[in-house]
Amino acid sequence: MDDYLVRATAAGGQVRAFACTTRNLTEEARNIHCLTPVTTAALGRLMAGGLMMGAMMKGDRDLLTLRLEGAGPMKGALVTADSKGNIKGYVNRNDVMLPIRSDGKLDVGGAIGAGFLSVIKDLGLKDPYVGQTMLVSGEIAEDLTYYFANSEQVPSTVGLGVLVNNDCTVKQAGGFIVQLMPFATEEVISGLEKKISEIKSVTSMLDSGMSPEDILNILLGDQELVINDSMPVQYKCDCNRDRFTRGLISLGRREIQEMIDEGRPIEVNCHFCDKKYEFTVDELKNIFAAAKR
Repeated sequence: MDDYLVRATAAGGQVRAFACTTRNLTEEARNIHCLTPVTTAALGRLMAGGLMMGAMMKGDRDLLTLRLEGAGPMKGALVTADSKGNIKGYVNRNDVMLPIRSDGKLDVGGAIGAGFLSVIKDLGLKDPYVGQTMLVSGEIAEDLTYYFANSEQVPSTVGLGVLVNNDCTVKQAGGFIVQLMPFATEEVISGLEKKISEIKSVTSMLDSGMSPEDILNILLGDQELVINDSMPVQYKCDCNRDRFTRGLISLGRREIQEMIDEGRPIEVNCHFCDKKYEFTVDELKNIFAAAKR
């Protein structure tokens, strides 16, 4: 199944919902960053959440960044998504290995630990919106649910999951977000709560062959579910040489001169795709001249 995301409404607009399947892009991220099972699960969950939150934005140039900062061995993670289904991300430490939890699941919460979730929305205004909440569990779905309730005052239910094969490849990945509008009735709320209490995990549903539409139908099929649209999603890094050149210019003349004085090329790696860019001493001299101006 190709990776894609669906947007929907239910109960005459009292509910809005999103669901996605992201196995392929999660596997691509695992390969790029050489992730372990638990760091694959952490980044995969965060990317699924980021894609759905990105789909909530309206502008073509709007950007969403989710940053996890934790005291656990993984230290944190970061993903950036746009409104068109593109995402990229990385974890601060990719080699974390932890024992499986007693319930048989990967210990994502243990890998992340106590800390904070930051949500940054660049909507083309003078300053980006920045919201920050404490991590509730480090399991990411619960942390996003808490963020929506406390920073955006939107009652939400978030389900995220990544299922990893014995050979560490990604078997299934995806998630859903269901949000109640301010005018949602008690009947709609109680009906949704009942469904949430009855459903299986996201990965169980995906692994049984369910699509994002099927998942939303289970949750909201008896509340006049309307699938509004769908769009493909992908792991996409937009780095380029010019961007890294501007980054070097921003370091300032002193640091650039120190690089020149070492008399050898420097190599810069992209955190998101691991692509390497080499700058010769002559190129550094040109960059120094640009910084001087």
